Amino acid sequence: MAAPTRSSNPAAAAALVAGLLAVAALPVAVAVAQVSSRVKLTQAAAGAPVAAVLGLVALLLARRARRRSERTLGRAGSEGVARAGRVLGVLGLCLAASAAIAIGFYGLLVHYQ
Repeated sequence: MAAPTRSSNPAAAAALVAGLLAVAALPVAVAVAQVSSRVKLTQAAAGAPVAAVLGLVALLLARRARRRSERTLGRAGSEGVARAGRVLGVLGLCLAASAAIAIGFYGLLVHYQ
């Protein structure tokens, strides 16, 4: 049986990609709202659940990558990539939560005005 190479932890790379997409979901939604005449800024709030789901996926994949690295006694490698994916996943969740709070307050202000 061949020993795994230093780059045999695909969950770490997937966690990094999911984390990057989670962080980019809201700015992309706002940019689409600014460029498009068919999408309003309030409709860009649909990027919040996308960011939340991608953030959770990044966290789960980072956990899987970390456990694989522990199981292989570090031979699977990519601990730093998994850590970056976890940090970006948490950041994506924080952005999604702040967007949800902001759109909630906006809805309250519009409703009681």
